[in-house]
Amino acid sequence: MMEHFTLAIHGGAGTMRPEAMTPEAEAGYHAGLRDSLKAGHQVLADGGTALDAVTAAVMALEDNPLFNAGRGAVFTRAGTQEMDAAVMQGQDRAAGAVAGISGPRNPILAARAVMEQSEHVLLVGQGALDFCQQHGIAFAPPAYFHTPGRWQALQNELARQASTAPDTRDDAAKHGTVGAVARDRHGNLAAATSTGGMTAKLPGRIGDSPVFGAGTWADNETCAVSATGHGEYFIRWAAAHEIAARMRHRGDALEAAAEAVVEELGKLGGSGGLIAIDASGQVALPFNCQGMYRGVIGTDGVARTGIYRHPLQEG
Repeated sequence: MMEHFTLAIHGGAGTMRPEAMTPEAEAGYHAGLRDSLKAGHQVLADGGTALDAVTAAVMALEDNPLFNAGRGAVFTRAGTQEMDAAVMQGQDRAAGAVAGISGPRNPILAARAVMEQSEHVLLVGQGALDFCQQHGIAFAPPAYFHTPGRWQALQNELARQASTAPDTRDDAAKHGTVGAVARDRHGNLAAATSTGGMTAKLPGRIGDSPVFGAGTWADNETCAVSATGHGEYFIRWAAAHEIAARMRHRGDALEAAAEAVVEELGKLGGSGGLIAIDASGQVALPFNCQGMYRGVIGTDGVARTGIYRHPLQEG
């Protein structure tokens, strides 16, 4: 009998307010999540690795302008786009990440190239771009990444800051990330995360996504994690590694560890959530804000997606 496999994804914690979510917009988000799940599932069903599956799933989200990664990434205060991405595999903790880049069509492929074709773990800025060009990573022009909605969000936030008005934006306007975690039929885990960061962030700001142990983690003995939310908090509390540590040293189950860490972050002001998977293929999808774009698919091939605090729906 074929060993089971599982894939979980997220398209960011902090969603539109329910009253602002039109049926058309909601359908679009569910469709984007399903496309990502199907891309990763196809890899796993064909006997591919967890690493290949999370890469494929994240690429589908990077290509979709609805999500804050790759095409559709948010803008910095200076009107530029700076993207971060990371991948990690659980059997040997091999890892690669890029930060503060714009140009590679799929930043997750740039992160994977760092893992597989360099002796390093994290490359940033121009050095990362030079590396990508030298290793054949596909680039896209600035217009490809520029979307009207993200540009308007920047203008709105700059105007708010100039007026010193209180920040009444919902979490969806403050942050967003995409990610995937998987267990393949061989029992190996992997995680991948990609983001455009926070709207109107300072140029040069790097969040938790490319920081291993904060926003991305994978270890076969415990779990794989991809986080989304207010990255500064996830970095300061080493959130992804904290979940793995509670499993390793206290014997906590995945769901208990993940739920507790996300709850604790929320009490401290760190809004967001994460997806996690353990060695047996159990999945946890906790978040402490009003919603998180998320989905799960298993060996049966049934894609289940959700946005708010409702049970996942089959699509």
